[in-house]
Amino acid sequence: MIRGTVALVGSGELSATMVETHKMLLSRVGPGEKALFLDTPAGFQENVDLLARRAVHFFEQQVQHSMEVASFKSSETVSAAEAEKTYRLLNEAGFVLLGPGSPTYVVRQLRETPIPTLLSAMVTRGGSLVVASAAALTAGSHTLPVYEIYKVGESLHWVEGLNILGSLGLELVVIPHWNNAEGGNHDTRFCYMGKKRFRALEEQLPPGAAILGIDEHTACILDFSNRRASVQGLGRVTIRLSGAEQYFSKGEEFSFQLLLGRPAGGDKDEEGRNGEKDLSRSSSAGGADRKEASFWDRMHGIEDVFHRALEQNDPAAVATQLLEADRMLWQAQLDLENPEFISQGREIYREMIVLAGTGMSRAFTDMPRKYKSLVEKLLELREHYRREKRWPEADQIRDLLQQSGIVVEDTEEGPRWRY
Repeated sequence: MIRGTVALVGSGELSATMVETHKMLLSRVGPGEKALFLDTPAGFQENVDLLARRAVHFFEQQVQHSMEVASFKSSETVSAAEAEKTYRLLNEAGFVLLGPGSPTYVVRQLRETPIPTLLSAMVTRGGSLVVASAAALTAGSHTLPVYEIYKVGESLHWVEGLNILGSLGLELVVIPHWNNAEGGNHDTRFCYMGKKRFRALEEQLPPGAAILGIDEHTACILDFSNRRASVQGLGRVTIRLSGAEQYFSKGEEFSFQLLLGRPAGGDKDEEGRNGEKDLSRSSSAGGADRKEASFWDRMHGIEDVFHRALEQNDPAAVATQLLEADRMLWQAQLDLENPEFISQGREIYREMIVLAGTGMSRAFTDMPRKYKSLVEKLLELREHYRREKRWPEADQIRDLLQQSGIVVEDTEEGPRWRY
């Protein structure tokens, strides 16, 4: 039985958006388990050691968990002793992270080594594997040669993936950066390929191949112990199978059955108990059964959710809606939406940015005011205990305030406090 977890991360694996995800994955493997950063994806880069140190520092400072570097920069230059050391570390680890670099380089360096088997073995015994960005592209049956196509101009093609997921019983093609919008004036969704090229690439895959698209700053957590997946982060996860798409956002779950093209369960209706749909019944990209929401319906929907997030002082949700508005405006331009609509939409978007800044600023200025009120009420309670000569309780309040950085001074006029 496979007891572990694989986290597929679209991007931002060493950013604040993924801190809680890493903590959750580490809590699953238990205290004391060794966490490793495998440096192969960036092994060809001059700054690979700097990237590794940054990962170690991030985990120590943000995730509060120690991390070691498992170094395997190149199968051609690594010594036999260094390779054996890395194999031993991976065999002892409970958590391994692979991140940015070149997906085809990863495949070339690791394909003929024991490392893919060691990683799948770790997941089988209950460990957590995090593959992010470039590394995520290698986890499935086919790997997209992003740089070769996007930067060098090679013809559209796939290369064989490491297929760690396949060895765990889940045949997939994983595409991070699904909602990328860096192109500005050209389509860079689907990991920089854009819609036209990606659809052509899709036709080269075996019939029925399942594609799992993961937005940036988003994680798809594959829990093999119960064969369910969940979504964390700012964006959403897309399952694309035989031209049909299903979307899942933060906090939502779905069964592995959907990734295999099968209904989620015989005792469920089409929607299922968890909002799951049988992909064979969902709308295809070529012709949806129901009319897609208009540009303004979608824009106003984003705006409504944004305002609710602002009122609830939820920075992550505010950022999510800003990113979604940006993505939708670029998509509208690609879809040749009415230019006047796009212009008005950008006005709404700019207003959202201003409101986000002022809203967060207001929240931070309100905090000290509320903090001051709390301190003063605690001091009133302390004075009550002092009048009743309940010295232990009074001292306990003073100690608690001091631990929070508040210095209390007792004067003839009463207590005074300062940071």
